[in-house]
Amino acid sequence: MSELTGKKLAIFVEDLYNEHEFWYPKYRLLEAGATVVVAGTEAGKTYKSKIGFPAVSDVAFSEISPKEFDGVVIPGGYAPDYMRRSQAARDFVREMNAEGKLVAFICHAGWMVIPAGIAKDREVTSVAAIQDDLVNAGAMWKDAPVVRDGTVVSSRAPADRPDVIKAIIGFYRRSRPAASFTNE
Repeated sequence: MSELTGKKLAIFVEDLYNEHEFWYPKYRLLEAGATVVVAGTEAGKTYKSKIGFPAVSDVAFSEISPKEFDGVVIPGGYAPDYMRRSQAARDFVREMNAEGKLVAFICHAGWMVIPAGIAKDREVTSVAAIQDDLVNAGAMWKDAPVVRDGTVVSSRAPADRPDVIKAIIGFYRRSRPAASFTNE
């Protein structure tokens, strides 16, 4: 049995996403057994990464419900600046957090959790360029590859990809009943 079998995660996409922060988590989560749904501003739209690499959304932010998902992964690049303009995306992230579900963000994706209202009083990390944004939103910023505070897992940059995937899988490993470990 794969580590994330039975888990359904959304991964956000928008124009100017960081291809390393989108594709690596997407494929690693699929390899771990998760169902991964790509959500963007529009369903079926092709979004271009910072270097022009295409990714197609499965659904629109407005079409997804936190009740259907176990977590969300928000890649960085400059895409979070577009994502945060979507009320549906902000609401989704806020509700995922309120329901005790995983909210993972990488690099510039702190721009998405700030307007979702879940940065305040949390320990987080991000690319240093948005450290002030997170601190001004009430977060306690740390310079570390990955920081987990409750349901929120944050990571600094593409170089930290293996650490953030371990933290995401670890989030679910710790949330499983102890008996599930004995049969693996």
